Amino acid sequence: MSETVTPTSVEVPFQISVTDDQINLLRKKLELATFPDELQDAEWRYGAPLVDIKRLVSRWKDGFDWKAQEAKLNDEVPQFTRDIAVTGHGTLNIHYVHKKSTLETAIPLLFIHGWPGSFIEIRKILPLLVQTSEEGQFPSFHVVAFSLPGYAFSEGPKKSGFTATHYAEIGNKLMLALGYNEYVTQGGDWGRIIAYKMAQQYGGKHVKAWHTNFPGGTAPTLISHPLLFLRQLFQPYTAAEKAGIQRTQWFQKEGRGYFSEQSTQPQTLGYSLSDSPVGLLAWIYEKLVNWTDDYPWSDDEVLTWVSIYYFSRAGPTASTRIYFEVIHGEDNGTVFGQAKNPSRIPMGASYFPKDVMVPPRSWVRTTGNLVFESEHSSGGHFAAYEKPNELVEDLRNMFGRKKKGKGEVKGPAFGVVSGRNGFQPA
Repeated sequence: MSETVTPTSVEVPFQISVTDDQINLLRKKLELATFPDELQDAEWRYGAPLVDIKRLVSRWKDGFDWKAQEAKLNDEVPQFTRDIAVTGHGTLNIHYVHKKSTLETAIPLLFIHGWPGSFIEIRKILPLLVQTSEEGQFPSFHVVAFSLPGYAFSEGPKKSGFTATHYAEIGNKLMLALGYNEYVTQGGDWGRIIAYKMAQQYGGKHVKAWHTNFPGGTAPTLISHPLLFLRQLFQPYTAAEKAGIQRTQWFQKEGRGYFSEQSTQPQTLGYSLSDSPVGLLAWIYEKLVNWTDDYPWSDDEVLTWVSIYYFSRAGPTASTRIYFEVIHGEDNGTVFGQAKNPSRIPMGASYFPKDVMVPPRSWVRTTGNLVFESEHSSGGHFAAYEKPNELVEDLRNMFGRKKKGKGEVKGPAFGVVSGRNGFQPA
């Protein structure tokens, strides 16, 4: 596969600018909303509660100031677009965030979001990752976060067959276009699938290590991983692992309906998501609540998150098609943790107890060269947004070094990027 960056691949500064006509149309649609009935004792068992959705719709229609939120995002995250040629799919205009550390030797890091997330997930960790430490306490990063094709302000694919391979191609070409010939990746949700694919395709030459807050894996067998299998026989699951198995079972039984629809008939669902802002709000709000660990969502946080989908360049339907393409393609097994030809570059994993799937640690070790693990007592699916300090600390521990007595302890992936370790030169 070609890794060439085309001559038209020029960086263009970008500012979110939703028109008044778009905002007024949203308000008209909200005014005409028809709500379903609800059982008196339903609470959250049947989905997003009516009282919550009515409150959010009222705020979205009359009190929410999108332009103020738009201005904050434009101010906090430096955004750009760039044309990137994708094998078999022509050229797509990709929206991304790019912020460099003041330290030249900072580590280039590509952050990859998933669904129902977006580039907004980089918002809290961005200022932490680009920080520098004069005392050498932690490494610094040059940070890139791209909107997946069909998400936020990236152009969407125009034809079928846009697989994980193509998302990985875009991620790698973007980093090369920015001058990062070697870099590391971090991702959750679809970001984990794409980071895994990038490790397979570009690991060693360009991708030097990868980290995920959504680790996958399958049970080791005597044939596939004999040592892990035997070790698992004599080492019972920890309390955290048992809780993770229960959480995964809950998700498989009670929380996967969206996955079945988006991976089989996304176009049918798309009419509701595109035409009804209330439908889109309920579809995403349910996940924001159920997939987090009692995160105290404010109404404006939820509405900003959902508005990015509503005002997205390709429309909210485009974001769901990745499910169909990957599930019907060769990377299907990767979604559920099955690792085909796992990359041997260093891999890191952070475990948050209220993620939607939390596999036993021995399962995760089947997916790659796991050199770093960190287990947290709280947090859910959107780690970068829910637990920014914890996630950044994990990345610093994986790629950094710490003083210990008269010496120092290096993280397991310290110095993987040539000439860039995140610290001032000695």
